[in-house]
Amino acid sequence: MERSFAKEIESLKLGEGEVFEGEGILAVTKAALQAGVSYVGGYQGSPVSHLVDVLSEAKEIMDEYGVHLEICANEAGAAAMLGASINYPIRGLVTWKSVVGTNVASDALSNLGSVGVVGGAVAVIGEDYGEGASIIQERSHAFAMKSSLWLLDPRPELGTMVDMVEKAFELSEASNTPVIVMLRILACHVQGRFVARDNRIPKISGHNKIKEPVYDLMRISLPPGTYAQEKAKIEQRMPAAKRFILDHAMNETFEGDLDDIGIITQGGLYNTVLRGLNRSGLADFYGKSRVPIHVLNVTYPLIDEQLNEFCAGKKHVLMVEEGNPDYIEQALNAILRKADLQTKIHGKNVLPMAGQYTADVVQTGVAKFIALAKPKGVDTGRAASLPDEIASLKGKAAGHLGTPVPVRPPTFCTGCPERPVFSAIKLAERDVGKSHISCDIGCHTFSTLPPFNLGNTVLGYGLGLASSTGVAPNFERRVISIMGDGGFWHNGLSTGVASSVFNNDDSVLIVMKNGYTSATGWQFLPSSPKNGRFEEARMSIEATMRALGVKWQRTVQTYDVAKMVKTLKTALTTAEKGLKVIIAESECMLAKQRRVRAERAERLRAGKRDIRPRFGIDDDVCTGDHACIRLSGCPSLTIKPSTDPLRSDPKASVNNDCVGCGLCGEIAHAAILCPSFYRADIVSNPNRIDRWLTRLRGAVITRLWSPEARRIGGGLAGAILEPEASSRRAA
Repeated sequence: MERSFAKEIESLKLGEGEVFEGEGILAVTKAALQAGVSYVGGYQGSPVSHLVDVLSEAKEIMDEYGVHLEICANEAGAAAMLGASINYPIRGLVTWKSVVGTNVASDALSNLGSVGVVGGAVAVIGEDYGEGASIIQERSHAFAMKSSLWLLDPRPELGTMVDMVEKAFELSEASNTPVIVMLRILACHVQGRFVARDNRIPKISGHNKIKEPVYDLMRISLPPGTYAQEKAKIEQRMPAAKRFILDHAMNETFEGDLDDIGIITQGGLYNTVLRGLNRSGLADFYGKSRVPIHVLNVTYPLIDEQLNEFCAGKKHVLMVEEGNPDYIEQALNAILRKADLQTKIHGKNVLPMAGQYTADVVQTGVAKFIALAKPKGVDTGRAASLPDEIASLKGKAAGHLGTPVPVRPPTFCTGCPERPVFSAIKLAERDVGKSHISCDIGCHTFSTLPPFNLGNTVLGYGLGLASSTGVAPNFERRVISIMGDGGFWHNGLSTGVASSVFNNDDSVLIVMKNGYTSATGWQFLPSSPKNGRFEEARMSIEATMRALGVKWQRTVQTYDVAKMVKTLKTALTTAEKGLKVIIAESECMLAKQRRVRAERAERLRAGKRDIRPRFGIDDDVCTGDHACIRLSGCPSLTIKPSTDPLRSDPKASVNNDCVGCGLCGEIAHAAILCPSFYRADIVSNPNRIDRWLTRLRGAVITRLWSPEARRIGGGLAGAILEPEASSRRAA
């Protein structure tokens, strides 16, 4: 069956005093309901997708409280939703993945930050930074600073995260300013519990609507009002925000007995800092630290009084700030010097200038800080030796492995419908030559990695076609641009297709129509199929293209590699000018398998006949050339040792992960490779005809065997009767 969030939805109904258990982003969703949110919007993207995914299935709760949910076309649309809070005392929450999502939303955020808000306006952004990130490595802090938006970075403990989200609405209203709540990847998925409160009925909602519009010229971003708005940010809103942060103790201080040193950390790094202190012998397993720690759950604006009070009397303070530039460290130095405090600030001198602050990184930095600060009553020798000890442990681990861990680049899922398109491009290149390929954000970005190595640029989500326009007029052959259906609806429709038609660009666009925003967790699109049927989708990419004036357009099933090769060669060589669009259509295999497996399980439970295809390789025919692997890259297509003493090269093999998409056989046919692939239909709950055909095939195949083969095989060729009355039918 399709993915269900039934369990998560039930947890959103918990009331006063009940215990919520789950992961961070779901706790944030519950916090929004407890805060009395009136509208929620967002654009899908790890690590915050669950917020919208869960609420999209929680129709009962949304209807009960009159909360509106908007599945936004992109992050700019999500940020613009907060415009409802500019004139009306209505609370809204929107979400997206940062920092690329915040780039897209920045226009709306700038205008929103300039005019300010009356109702609580909160943006929950997933800070996709570090080793687990899928995007460029930048920080969201700069957006908060440039637009005077308050930035929260909550300590990754569910009670604190929920409290900070609820206070974010109050802070927004107290200072008439939008608030950003930044959640790192690990914070979104941290597991824990907190004591829930009742969900609040919004003051304004679908059940209690706004009666009259409010007009206020000062709520419009238009000179000369923008000049007054800029002054209001600094002279009124920021002081109000600082008062609220102080009065409500949004930042936290944890005392310790080593009062001549201290650590100031971003809230999201608190757990990692505690782990580093524990490894240095300065904190126990329960979070009790000997070193005083000041936790910045609000990283912008900084509260001068709190920082001065914490640093007063301390000789050395470590500022733990992830990423570059070191905005907070620079500001901290300026604040202390203005207060004439001479506390020495450490930060990037003992911690890396850039990159994720993992446990090992912070442990090493804390150890270096302790060795430099030399606090009273601490064995600094232990701290000084810790970096070498960590390096030694890593060396020992590598030694136990014996050989280096092989590189495992990310790749397409088994059976992915996008893989055949890149196989077809490689085959077409043999005849028409290599061309410049402008790639896009999405699953198809994996085409830039082995075994395809296709793609010369990646500029942004939905910008594959737009990024080709400077190359196309100056390249010897037509360039190829790649765009997913998610990117098409995100902004590729306007920045790519509409612009290309308007400018009469002569290039080739391939739209990967797999039906979903698959790379971020399988979210629905306007063109998502219904039960696998694209013709029943709510909106059509093909019709939209025609409406924009695209005349040359072909839709090809991606698994038909031969047809895809032919269509590509035609698009690249035709005398017809203008944009040529190939819609590469096949449903995302993950989505398809979720549906198909559930349907198959239901048939098997009912004792009904079921057929599923599997592919294999004949060991006697395979030569060990592995061209099939180089052209496919399917994870289920692998190698195994040869059993033939005259053939030393490993044989190709299909493992049990095969989903029966047929790509391996299609490539072998389209590329005129060896005929070693075969298809087998596995029949469960076979009927009489299936059993008769199995016996007939076995008899015919046995007769075709040589006497020696018949002697070895024992006459059991054909099908193998499997447990539970299943049979395997060769095709």
